[in-house]
Amino acid sequence: MLTGIDLDLRAGEVVGLMGARGSGKSTLLRALARVDRDVVGSGTLRLPESIVTLGDDPHLLGWRRVLDNVSSPLGTYDALARGRRALAEVGLAERELAWPDDLDDGDRHRVSLARALAADPELILADEPYRHLDALTQRDLHRLLRTVTARRQAAVLFVSNDPHETLTLADRVVTLRAGRIHSDLAVRSPGGEPPAGEAYADLRAFLLAELGIGETVTARAGRRAPAPRRETA
Repeated sequence: MLTGIDLDLRAGEVVGLMGARGSGKSTLLRALARVDRDVVGSGTLRLPESIVTLGDDPHLLGWRRVLDNVSSPLGTYDALARGRRALAEVGLAERELAWPDDLDDGDRHRVSLARALAADPELILADEPYRHLDALTQRDLHRLLRTVTARRQAAVLFVSNDPHETLTLADRVVTLRAGRIHSDLAVRSPGGEPPAGEAYADLRAFLLAELGIGETVTARAGRRAPAPRRETA
């Protein structure tokens, strides 16, 4: 059960969500995805209309070409146009007639992201979507995710158990303990740069401790994230 959760997300903001096993990460994602409302208890859950999810499996249909995988879930008159626009945003405009089996793992995840973008989401819930990919592909997809969501002004809640991934990707990191928010830290500089040097080392040590790895430390480099924000969970 989630307890005392007070979490607001800004349009275009990428928020990393971390915590040890059993801290409530998956429970919170289920609530936000409207899969399980009971975990909210007596609280209020305010969500945008359009929410999409990204997971570690792109879930592409092998008997449909790339454009069909992106556009067919929409069921709208302009589905093909929206699908083509989304594929162009992720760099796959030339692959719309390809079959999923002809794509490498990175491009399959790009198609998954395009399918999410085609729905014009206000909130993207990403549950360790790139954990099985190599480091270079992860880096490229992280950059792409930040770029397209900033352009679309979609908020992203990104679950990860990798402090380096989180500090590279996120504007802000929220950690959970026993169903409660334990910390909420802005990790990027005022200029939008990810932490480096001593700031990175301090934050990484803090996040490892939050995962139950290493000694308990204080995130001296972190700043309490400002409020208020547009979306509330």
